[in-house]
Amino acid sequence: SSSVMNISEHLSCPLGFGHYNAVDICILETVVIVLLTFLIIAGNLTVIFVFHCAPLLHHYTTSYFIQTMAYADLFVGVSCLVPTLSLLHYSTGVHESLTCQVFGYIISVLKSVSMACLACISVDRYLAITKPLSYNQLVTPCRLRICIILIWIYSCLIFLPSFFGWGKPGYHGDIFEWCATSWLTNAYFTGFIVCLLYAPAAFVICFTYFHIFKICRQHTKEINDRRARFPSHEVDAAGETGHSPDRRYAMVLFRITSVFYMLWLPYIIYFLLESSRVLENPALSFLTTWLAISNSFCNCVIYSLSNSVFRLGLRRLSETICSSC
Repeated sequence: SSSVMNISEHLSCPLGFGHYNAVDICILETVVIVLLTFLIIAGNLTVIFVFHCAPLLHHYTTSYFIQTMAYADLFVGVSCLVPTLSLLHYSTGVHESLTCQVFGYIISVLKSVSMACLACISVDRYLAITKPLSYNQLVTPCRLRICIILIWIYSCLIFLPSFFGWGKPGYHGDIFEWCATSWLTNAYFTGFIVCLLYAPAAFVICFTYFHIFKICRQHTKEINDRRARFPSHEVDAAGETGHSPDRRYAMVLFRITSVFYMLWLPYIIYFLLESSRVLENPALSFLTTWLAISNSFCNCVIYSLSNSVFRLGLRRLSETICSSC
């Protein structure tokens, strides 16, 4: 009971609407945060182990970006241990402000890494379908590693001005009261983030996937026309070995990208509205933030359900663990 009272006294409790239900709301917030933290860490550890245990997954160049996203999402889960543990402790104002800034910065950087990786994945699939003959020369392991390093450097730099007092990096649903009351968003900094991160990533993803599915649709139409004119097994075999695997894999990655933006779109909209001082609602702040963070677990679920090679690796990993036990 003392822990519960400590929670109600020292947390901002974004969803609390009254004195009588404040403790219940704080307990609900704690359950949500602890559950998401556990799912994110467990899910992404599973993805990382499966990639190490399934050599076939490394045949795809996008496996570099998928693994980078898995590590970024794992760090999101580890970072969420900070608000989880802080729910039972009280800290001074100085440490509270520093913790808020560091935590908000780390979450924002990891979010940027995931967003940039999704954009790079879409470009990679676009090159694989539009330039199949020169793809291996254009996309090499060395260039992929350099691209991933640049993604991390860019993500770290773009949110760095928040440490010098230029706005908030975009973390809402604040656990500490200092984050909610003293650390305010800035419209100019929000516009800076939108122009250099959100908008370019969204434009690249929309452009590439539009052309990917357009090309795949044209390819399917050509195959059907050939089958109608030359109904032979040779045509069928040629059609099956064409863009079919690339199209299926592009669909898996498109699902991951779609879910990412569906979960992050409410957060981005609220971020823009709050920065413009149009809307300030603690309940919406908490819900949109942790809905967006839940995407770090959803990636694992989508990939495991959509990719047959991943499911095979997961089954082998499970069999190995069960046999050792």
